[in-house]
Amino acid sequence: MALFFFLFLLTLSSASSLNDLNSLTYIVHVDHEAKPSIFPTHRHWYTSSLASLTSTPSIIHTYDTVFHGFSARLTAQDATHLLNHPHVISVIPEQVRHVHTTRSPEFLGLRSTDKAGLLEESDFGSDLVIGVIDTGIWPERPSFDDRGLGPVPAKWKGQCAPSQDFPATACNRKLVGARFFCGGYEATNGKLNETTEFRSPRDSDGHGTHTASISAGRYVFPASILGYARGVASGMAPKARIAADVISLSVGGVVVPYHLDAIAIGAFGAIDRGVFVSASAGNGGPGALTVTNVAPWMTTVGAGTIDRDFPANVKLGNGKTVPGVSVYGGPDLEPGRMYPLVYGGSLLGGDGYSSSLCIEGSLDASLVKGKIVLCDRGINSRATKGEIVRRNEGSGMIIANGVFDGEGLVADCHVLPATSVGASGGDEIRRYISESKQPTATIAFKGTRLGIRPAPVVASFSARGPNPESPEILKPDVIAPGLNILAAWPDRIGPSGVPSDNRRTEFNILSGTSMACPHVSGLAALLKAAHPDWSPAAIRSALMTTAYTVDNRDEPMLDESTGNTSSVMDYGSGHVHPTKAMDPGLVYDITSYDYINFLCNSNYTGANIVTITRRKADCYGARRAGHVGNLNYPSFSVVFQQYGESKMSTHFIRTVTNVGDFDSVYEVKIRPPRGTNVTVAPEKLSFRRVGQKLSFVVRVKTTEVTLSPGATSVESGYIVWSDGKRNVTSPLVVTLQQPL
Repeated sequence: MALFFFLFLLTLSSASSLNDLNSLTYIVHVDHEAKPSIFPTHRHWYTSSLASLTSTPSIIHTYDTVFHGFSARLTAQDATHLLNHPHVISVIPEQVRHVHTTRSPEFLGLRSTDKAGLLEESDFGSDLVIGVIDTGIWPERPSFDDRGLGPVPAKWKGQCAPSQDFPATACNRKLVGARFFCGGYEATNGKLNETTEFRSPRDSDGHGTHTASISAGRYVFPASILGYARGVASGMAPKARIAADVISLSVGGVVVPYHLDAIAIGAFGAIDRGVFVSASAGNGGPGALTVTNVAPWMTTVGAGTIDRDFPANVKLGNGKTVPGVSVYGGPDLEPGRMYPLVYGGSLLGGDGYSSSLCIEGSLDASLVKGKIVLCDRGINSRATKGEIVRRNEGSGMIIANGVFDGEGLVADCHVLPATSVGASGGDEIRRYISESKQPTATIAFKGTRLGIRPAPVVASFSARGPNPESPEILKPDVIAPGLNILAAWPDRIGPSGVPSDNRRTEFNILSGTSMACPHVSGLAALLKAAHPDWSPAAIRSALMTTAYTVDNRDEPMLDESTGNTSSVMDYGSGHVHPTKAMDPGLVYDITSYDYINFLCNSNYTGANIVTITRRKADCYGARRAGHVGNLNYPSFSVVFQQYGESKMSTHFIRTVTNVGDFDSVYEVKIRPPRGTNVTVAPEKLSFRRVGQKLSFVVRVKTTEVTLSPGATSVESGYIVWSDGKRNVTSPLVVTLQQPL
């Protein structure tokens, strides 16, 4: 079993293509079995291959776990030369990867007091190791205490990399491994700035500490951030070790073909060894085609809300109240006082655009002092806007969403009294300012409110489908809690992230699909502990087919950005339901060879497939046997190009494995997408034993619809297999495209 480790993400450097004239950092993927016997190690072989280049590059890292090869800083000429080497499989330019809880366990139905259920069944994940690839960790936090834990699992073969500020004793029976890599960063950007970064696995950003504690943080009480979100903080798998039977990947970049995506290649190597990989979908929502980390062997996680918020409403001088959110911790505005209100974009002395965004240098202190300033969201961070208003002696700040942001609100730990309002609220405040001779306002901070309805709601920022690389694979797969999540936070970093913020807290509230991803990582660890024989695909299937699409009002989930009903392109199969995932009844399992057939049918070349999988493929046989939509995925997606044919059809072949009861019978229920005819054969699956596999065929027929050139029509439905107590649900999406 391959195990992974905690990575400090400084290895990822900027690169573009092999045609660039400047030297860049590249990953060189090598056929390790071809190493001549004259070289004692692979590194010696790699060094020898570099000796023939025009420059004299040195090796930064060597790789021998998920694939074999090395990284080095190369000129375009050298990269092309290496690409022609007979034993080099691929040369991949590195990409920049961007980093994309007291209530969420309870919201998900995970209660430590339950005598049965996923936590009890899995012993809280005690034998599992979760590898978090992120910005590091602050090991002293109580979330990573090893009290009461047994010995480190014998299968763990990783290591703890000590340094001046990260002693070997920082690792324990909870934090079993910690390593950092900065060679790639330094090869591109020069020496690490050790006044702001650590040359160790210690977290100088906070993101990694936060995500690690979400996935596997211990129970900590009391927990809060500046008085907000009080309660018991806990990760999804409180006894799981951190270091990987499960990999949690809350980073992402642009979508590229899988053979050029180092994350996709590494993730395939992991699942090939039985390691579950979850990855954040990205924060590019609410627009379409924004989802990232879309390889079908990864579980792609979008973000939803939980039933908790932090109201901080704007009271205007005309008596109206505009709802907002904030986790500002004081001192508050003066009670009962109304403050002068100005809009940054209408202040004299600026260029209008910059001052509307409250960008550095755009505000005139004489026009801001003692006032509440309305700033538009965008360009610089929300917390930075507050710091700029504070430096200009403003009394408070309101951040207004733009049209693209819609009504989605994120609570921030500001450095001055501040709140965020939606696009419609921002319009109302601007209108009031323009129509009033002396506009005034104040902000009323209401603390923590529980039992919010509706919840969950798809977070506005959560990236959406369709899948840009493989539209036949519905992405994201699921959503999980990702808005305003409380988790551990390191020292030396203020909760706002602003350098001048000297406040120190043990916990912080962040939002993003980065927070949703470790929820699923922790749940996967629990499922693996409860079902050691389940493959990564089986775990994902259990999470997908038991997910739900209704909120706590028993109505269809909403889209936070618009307030309208959300769709499968927003949430995939739905919101995760841990309790039901423990007993899904049937699972859609997938082997590494199934993924190879998928790549064949996706028209990847043999060389591309070797780059991704390190296996040669018989694509002739794969293409004769099926098409790209026949990957045994728990969801169904078909794209029809309308080339003048009035009728179009396709079929899907799927195989399900019984993980429920012996002698069980499942009958199919179909809700076809509008305008389609869907049949399933057979309509009944009778299982005699646990582990038995049975197959079925889904046939989809539709007719041409009137679309303008380049336009698309998307309709969705569901296929459900039910044995009377379990519902195994798969979304079915039919897309019609009119070619240009």
